Amino acid sequence: MKQKSTDIPTVTLGALVHVVFNRLGWQLLHDRKLPTFHMNRLEDARNGIAFPVPPHRKTVIDFLVLTGGTMVRQIGLTRYEVPPRSFIFLPAYQICSDEWMSEDIEGFYCHFASELLTRHGPNQPLEQEFPFLRFQGQPLITLNEALFQDTLVLVNRMETVYQNSRGDAEDLLRLYLLTLFTELKQATPPTLSPDTPSGHGALRTTQLYKYALAQLIYEKQQVSDYARLLHISPNHLNKCVKLVTGQSARELLDEMVLLEAKLLLAQTDLSISEIAYKIGKQSPGNFTRFFRSKTGSAPKRFRQKE
Repeated sequence: MKQKSTDIPTVTLGALVHVVFNRLGWQLLHDRKLPTFHMNRLEDARNGIAFPVPPHRKTVIDFLVLTGGTMVRQIGLTRYEVPPRSFIFLPAYQICSDEWMSEDIEGFYCHFASELLTRHGPNQPLEQEFPFLRFQGQPLITLNEALFQDTLVLVNRMETVYQNSRGDAEDLLRLYLLTLFTELKQATPPTLSPDTPSGHGALRTTQLYKYALAQLIYEKQQVSDYARLLHISPNHLNKCVKLVTGQSARELLDEMVLLEAKLLLAQTDLSISEIAYKIGKQSPGNFTRFFRSKTGSAPKRFRQKE
């Protein structure tokens, strides 16, 4: 489902199935019409997914639990190879693409609306309480066998509640999610946050740069703009990014622009000229040359394939 909008596009729950699944007539499993929660088995869904899933944003928080097999998920500018005994989280409105799942994948996919957890509790944002839900946090958690089996008990309980859809299902799911997240929080190593006052040199600078790119790419398309925002020189920013990622600050910025361009091509009916202007390339010709140099394909052809 595409939308004509000048806002950053997001995939609503009604449109999500069209972005992720390519088999005509395939429907979400265990659809019990809970407005704030969904869950299904990865092994049941894998063959219906069109890989790679195009870059998109969701209006819900999601996470995957891998009990077997492997997958590759790109979140923002970071590519994660997800092994068994792992959880990987995606905050709402974070850009994401699932590149691949092995044929022997097993586990769970779950998404939920943030209000499910905050409706009867304090107004503290979830990302402050649970670092793996932060926009630039560490979303991948791999556990030892014993701890993973303990958390899997909670996941299995959520699946049972979801399938049965009793009248108190949302209350039970809220409690199980909070218990699960509290367990995972204890197993999550400390991570640097854009809000913390201290950090570790190049790593912290690179994380802040990635965070700023994700938030401001439609407004700022020059490395010098971000260096000024971070109160450092462009040269120092470039050295930090190069040390941590192996890429230049410009290359990382171009990756973010490309992700946004793919998202706009796939999820909106904005014209090529409108997209070119929106992402700072000014002219359709400049945008087409940029896009082709990064993907080997013209924007129009990419849109037709999606």
